[in-house]
Amino acid sequence: MMRKLCKIAGILLLGMIFFHGCGEEKAAGPTLVVAQGADAKSLDPHATNDQPSAAVAIQIYNTLVEQDNDKNITPSLAESWTRPDARTTVFKLRRGVKFHNGEELKASDVKFTLERAMESPQVNFIVETVSEIETPDDYTVVIRTEKPFAGILSHLSHNAVSILSEKAVKAAGAAYGEHPVGTGPFKFESWQSGDRIVLSANENYFAGPPAVKQLIFRNIPENAARAIALEAGEIGIAYGIDVTDKERLMANPKIDYYEGPSLSTTYVGFNARKAPLDDLRVRQAICSAIDIDPMIDAVFKAGAVKANSLIPPNVFGYSKTAKAWNRDVEKGKALLAEAGYPDGLKVSLWTNDNQQRRDIAVIMQAQLKDIGVDMSIEVVDWGAFLDLTGRGEHEMYILGWGTVTADADYGLAPLVHTDNMGGAGNRSFYSNPVVDSLLDEAKTETDEDKRAALYAKVQDIIQEEVPVYPIAYGNTSAAALKTVKGFTLRATGSHRLYGVSLAQ
Repeated sequence: MMRKLCKIAGILLLGMIFFHGCGEEKAAGPTLVVAQGADAKSLDPHATNDQPSAAVAIQIYNTLVEQDNDKNITPSLAESWTRPDARTTVFKLRRGVKFHNGEELKASDVKFTLERAMESPQVNFIVETVSEIETPDDYTVVIRTEKPFAGILSHLSHNAVSILSEKAVKAAGAAYGEHPVGTGPFKFESWQSGDRIVLSANENYFAGPPAVKQLIFRNIPENAARAIALEAGEIGIAYGIDVTDKERLMANPKIDYYEGPSLSTTYVGFNARKAPLDDLRVRQAICSAIDIDPMIDAVFKAGAVKANSLIPPNVFGYSKTAKAWNRDVEKGKALLAEAGYPDGLKVSLWTNDNQQRRDIAVIMQAQLKDIGVDMSIEVVDWGAFLDLTGRGEHEMYILGWGTVTADADYGLAPLVHTDNMGGAGNRSFYSNPVVDSLLDEAKTETDEDKRAALYAKVQDIIQEEVPVYPIAYGNTSAAALKTVKGFTLRATGSHRLYGVSLAQ
């Protein structure tokens, strides 16, 4: 009986939360409910690099510097910085910043964080150029790179190098990802796996307390269900609006719709270490059978453009001359026959429970039949998808990559450099010493024109050898109740909710 009463009380409390924070004109409360299409995998920035986790983590943590929507580097935990030479950056930390556990941010926490990131197979590529970290006093951090690295500030703005409390990490041990402690505007409260993550306002936030006092991230995988929940006032913001819901939401006078170019590319990956996809001719045959245009029309509803590279046009280093693949069925058949499969072959493609990706997979499945490829589709839970593709258990997969630093190094090296095979990003297990060398050279080149030329060569090779097949550059989208004020869409897809308020 007591258990039943508790359950009823919980439902009533949940109803009060929604009523108080997310209802339409009635929503004047301090709780904001945000829904996205997948649950976070971990809230330890060094344990994963996926978008649903980042969407929550950026509310909890701060980085040394941030990047605004115009790609400008702005202060965060570091209030200023100087670059005395091409290898050295000296950061001056804000004084008096407190972690959520009450500990003051010190330079030693920054050093601990970056050294921990360097040991992480998931994110070490972001700080791989860092060779020395010195802390001459509690508020000064000196970072040196092995060679000049033009993108160092962009990389240090990545949420994967959010600054951690050394004391909190050591206290939580292996469970830290479920008990995160940051300096950000919201503090972690609870996590019902697969359902919701609850955060509360950090009243001591160095930039001032947030207007929203409680922030709840809900996991609603179905796009249509997120849109319906928004229309019903059960949530305040829905991320990732499906094109089939777009016009209806735009016509709703109680809802604001947001859409803009993203830094992301949707792509199909091939496991280049596993037969038959280790044969370049097989990968090229499959690429010859794919027609992107029906996907743009049916899946993205014209809310995307065909991709010719892994990185989109709004990223430094993008090459407009990289060659896009076009459908050529006869060429595809000939390549398969040449590779020893004149009667076709069977392959499997993995996707997570993302509606766009599932729809793309279905269209691809029909197209590949035209060259004799029988492709099965397997929908895999998000966490398992990341783990298993990181271990190379798959054949083909669909995924998206956001170049959140807006620099080609981050857009290309994680996905195709030999050093990043597995969970770091290169789930194609592709290795080409020439590509590695070009990427390494571009990373340390300080002349922007020369850097861009090196990245253009990489894109040409990748488009020819296709460890990944870039499909489309889509827009990022969200919708919110009009009672939600101050929301700003970010091209990275990780929207900061500090500054958002609810109308009274």
